[in-house]
Amino acid sequence: MPHVPLTGRVALVTGGGTRLGAATARALAAAGADLAVHYATSGAGADAVVDEARSLGRRAVALQADLHDRAAVAALARAALDWSSGRLDLLVHNAANFDRVPPAELSADAWDRALALNATAPYLLTLELASALRESRGSVVAIVCVSAERPWKNYIPYSVSKAALAHLVRGLAVGLSPEVRVNGIAPGTVLPPSSYEEATLARLRERIPLRRLGEAEDIARAVVFLAENDFITGQIVAIDGGASVA
Repeated sequence: MPHVPLTGRVALVTGGGTRLGAATARALAAAGADLAVHYATSGAGADAVVDEARSLGRRAVALQADLHDRAAVAALARAALDWSSGRLDLLVHNAANFDRVPPAELSADAWDRALALNATAPYLLTLELASALRESRGSVVAIVCVSAERPWKNYIPYSVSKAALAHLVRGLAVGLSPEVRVNGIAPGTVLPPSSYEEATLARLRERIPLRRLGEAEDIARAVVFLAENDFITGQIVAIDGGASVA
């Protein structure tokens, strides 16, 4: 018998049409959850995830929204609750702006875009869905980043926005307790750009105690674990092969 600990639960995954979000949505469906899969531009990917979830016997829907827009954040919350008849057990904040901005190119626009999607949208979406999460005694999982602790030179707005998200996780874990649990995951090197040469990948692996790069499924399994375990809250779990302690 397959292990389906999330049977009967409803999850909303932002940025669920591609990469980590798609892997997470698939893992949640495999664990038994019904899915609302948010996407901004990856409609085909979101539809594929929905089809796969339905093939497992889950209810699933794809919902489009530009989460840089505060009105769209509220509309996404309404659409998800309309589809699920008001139920939500798990909210996964995965959608992110990962723009490379070298120091010489730093701008107000780069700052605003990073904060809007990576910090403000998760904050507002959680507030919109807090009542439903309280009703189900559900949980929130945010995909943070190791750069929240050690900012990356060419990703300063991104790193700052992820630090804000990490503090949001800890703050809401207290603010929404005891009904709602809130946790974060800080991935290490996962899904590196396809342009990276093997020599670059080898150097990255050498810095990781477990001597391999992460897979999307490593992160997805951690999301399922945090959704299932009801005595963990306020934690940022590093899924990085030990790189953060090396």
